[in-house]
Amino acid sequence: MHQKRLSAPKTYKIPRKTKKWVVKPSPGPHDRNAVPLLLIIRDFLELADSAREARRIIANGEITVDGVVRKDYKFPVGLFDVISIPKMGLNYRMVFDDKGRIVPLEIDDHDKKLYRINNKTTLKGGRVQLNLFDGTNILASNDYKTKDSILLKIPEKELIQHLKFEEGALVMVTGGKHAGEIGKLKSYKIVRSSSPNLVTIEIEGKEYTTVEQYIFVVGSKEDEKPVIDLGV
Repeated sequence: MHQKRLSAPKTYKIPRKTKKWVVKPSPGPHDRNAVPLLLIIRDFLELADSAREARRIIANGEITVDGVVRKDYKFPVGLFDVISIPKMGLNYRMVFDDKGRIVPLEIDDHDKKLYRINNKTTLKGGRVQLNLFDGTNILASNDYKTKDSILLKIPEKELIQHLKFEEGALVMVTGGKHAGEIGKLKSYKIVRSSSPNLVTIEIEGKEYTTVEQYIFVVGSKEDEKPVIDLGV
């Protein structure tokens, strides 16, 4: 029911020893590394001096996440989510900093969000449902494969671009000591055991190997930069 600051996920960019407790996110999008909306408003963006002020701002419907008004101050916000404050004309995308913590980056392309396809489900009538990394589900054709990424217009969830998980693709590492770094996918190894499949990526001329669940396609083979603003 509660979360101590000392044991909070490493993705939280907060002081650990100033106070004992920190807000715990509600069940919802993303995994346990998601950051509560209150922390973003008060600690990251410094739009409020206290938790009470931040709760009031959020309860008044002045904050949107991916284009949808969110009034739950515990709403979980994670990687690539777009936070907007319409009255101030400010828009931010949640990205990694150089220490692998999730932080807001001010952006202009606030009407787009990148999603990874975690798995697919076949529904009644043969329709294919794409199950995306943050819990979003959309209907699509069977042309899309797991580990691919799709760029959607938000909040409408209209498909803009399909990015394939393939050699040469531009990818971001989302876990481990290289979290937040971007490079080219060099090779992909399927491990015939209970161990996770391995991916080799090239970052600034050096090659690193990591597990496939830490890889997020952010651009095609032809792209030199990600298809969304990630501050690089």
